[in-house]
Amino acid sequence: MTVVTRFAPSPTGRLHVGNIRTALHNWLLARRHGGTFLLRIDDTDAARSREEHVVAIRADLAWLGLDTDAEQRQSARFAIYEAAFARLIAQGRVYRCYETQAELDLRRKVLLSRGLPPIYDRAALALTEADHAARAAAGEAPHWRFLLDHDTPIAWNDGIRGAQAFDPRQMSDPVVRRADGTWLYMLPSVIDDVEMGVTDVLRGEDHVSNTATQVQMFTALGAAVPRFAHAALLTGAEGKLSKRLGSLGVADMREAGIEPQAIIALLARLGTADPVDATLDPADLAAAFDLSRFGRAPARFDEAELDRINAGVIHRLPFAAVADRLPQGMDEVAWLAIRPNLDRVAQAADWWQVITGPIVAPATDTETRNYLDAAAGIAATLDWSTDPWSALTAALKEATGRKGKDLFAPLRRALTGMDHGPDMKALLPLIGREAALRRLAG
Repeated sequence: MTVVTRFAPSPTGRLHVGNIRTALHNWLLARRHGGTFLLRIDDTDAARSREEHVVAIRADLAWLGLDTDAEQRQSARFAIYEAAFARLIAQGRVYRCYETQAELDLRRKVLLSRGLPPIYDRAALALTEADHAARAAAGEAPHWRFLLDHDTPIAWNDGIRGAQAFDPRQMSDPVVRRADGTWLYMLPSVIDDVEMGVTDVLRGEDHVSNTATQVQMFTALGAAVPRFAHAALLTGAEGKLSKRLGSLGVADMREAGIEPQAIIALLARLGTADPVDATLDPADLAAAFDLSRFGRAPARFDEAELDRINAGVIHRLPFAAVADRLPQGMDEVAWLAIRPNLDRVAQAADWWQVITGPIVAPATDTETRNYLDAAAGIAATLDWSTDPWSALTAALKEATGRKGKDLFAPLRRALTGMDHGPDMKALLPLIGREAALRRLAG
């Protein structure tokens, strides 16, 4: 069977880290099997959906490298929903209800006070056509519920959670359409999955109860039930889902200087026992993607770990991949020299400033000043076409007897204004002879 997966965000906000993980899992599964990865914009909620969010979702997926094979929008598919809904009406699998939210809340409280599960009592099934006509004449519009089959247990083998079983008698018939005719999430999603040939649905474990209901919807529509897998939800480093993590989005990470490769590397393995490896490209990750590797324990998302992975990614980025993000005039030699000291590409500008100047060198005492004057004199005599740093430090060691930190640290501070940084053997030729002599001379 050809594998078809889908990512179905609602365009009511920007993608956050949980959305990204879901999209990535579906992309990886499709790519592993040479299948199809669909983007479905779930924009049935016209009041909350925004076109700018649709544009942002596409841009975020593209930036992450999660290419889609096709795109659909639910707002363009209402005729398909109406046709399927009409079939369900004819089969008696949806029915009209009129209870207000206040009435339903009161019924739930009564059931809970009696120690009973707060499920809908199906009172509306007792209404006759005359009752419906009377309510219509009074201006009341019904909302619609899907009629669960109480005689058919609900079960599926979850790709992550294993065997799952639900008793439909312990579940409420879900509302699938509001009184104003608008759709809720559950039924259109199933209709779309059927029409689009979706074979695998990968999503968070907060959808498990939805799946239990949707399994019967697939059957009612005469369709095969796709394979389901529900990943454990993400938690923050402190052990719970923080508000920051819940809203941490692609835009936030991009603005913070996180590379897409780092995000993909971490989220692809998060929740498994497999090590996160920043050297693997998306094709490698797809080839190794295996739902059986995921556990049921909450997956811990640690921003500090993301920072570490991001630095590892940057330390391997070739010049061509970052050239358009580097300061004007910075070439490949300079990039390779400073790259090991970066954990954000934007930091290259700080080191380019060190190279090109001006810098602010720290104040020195008399002994250090004399040492730097000696260094300036030796530097003026060196051949700068080969390795001026090694030549300078070797000559100074012989002339002064200094070694280790006493030999190197004053030179680094005078030449860069910093106590640490890239290898001076690579950095000094970039600073150049004339600038280096000026800096050593103070």
